[in-house]
Amino acid sequence: MNQPDPNVAAALLKRHSRLRPTLAVILGSGFQQASGELETVGIVPYEKLPGFPPTVVEGHAGELLFGRSGDTPVLVLRGRAHYYEGHAMERVTFAVRVLAAFGIRELLLTNAAGAINPRFRPGDFMRVTDHINLMGVNPLRGRPVERLSPFVDLTDTYDADLGRRLHQAARRCGIKLHSGVYLAVCGPTYETPAEIRAFARLGADAVGMSTVPEAVVARQCGMRVAAVSCLTNLAAGVGGGELSHAQVLETAERVKGLAAQMLKTFVESCGHKKNMKKTIEKQR
Repeated sequence: MNQPDPNVAAALLKRHSRLRPTLAVILGSGFQQASGELETVGIVPYEKLPGFPPTVVEGHAGELLFGRSGDTPVLVLRGRAHYYEGHAMERVTFAVRVLAAFGIRELLLTNAAGAINPRFRPGDFMRVTDHINLMGVNPLRGRPVERLSPFVDLTDTYDADLGRRLHQAARRCGIKLHSGVYLAVCGPTYETPAEIRAFARLGADAVGMSTVPEAVVARQCGMRVAAVSCLTNLAAGVGGGELSHAQVLETAERVKGLAAQMLKTFVESCGHKKNMKKTIEKQR
């Protein structure tokens, strides 16, 4: 089966708007409301973008927004496809390849995650500093992408400068932002208490079912990557009570205003840095 060409969807996006952002944000569970803080100048449903898989998980709208926050143009993907929905990894990560073809150079990934670290509480946020991939598959496995090596160095997957900007944005919004290691599983079931104990011994601070495939493909495409998790629940065995997607959405609803403000401030900081760089270059 032939894989769709990301350049086709990227060309369609370029026809839809004259805006040419170099920053994109993928909104996962817990962050969907962040798009409400933007000045939206165009919306494209995923169903109109060839190659984009549909989003079926509650809380994932399935649309791409052209927008601005302050002076910063940004592309925002409201929702993602998940491996546990039955998609091949090529489809799960297709949107990232479209972003690369469009011209995106910086990518912020967001997700909902379960807290493993006992210092974390539901409603907290965590900047991802590294990851552990236990999804059972690598998104670069298979037929090589033309001109891109599959042997990608993941030593610095999550960009330190973007990470600092996330922490600065959180401080400006009065939000405590943890740092930690995100462990990815394929899902869709939640983990057992024994698995969570094992993950803690491996060094994981939070666990989720997304983000890592997108981060790997983004690095292959040469993007700078940052990621932040909304810790919507305590992982199995860390706290009491039954785990459910309803619980995830309930916590996300409670902290949606904080998440939106943090992302808005982060996006605007990216534009401020680019404007400063242009000013310095003009002065030379």
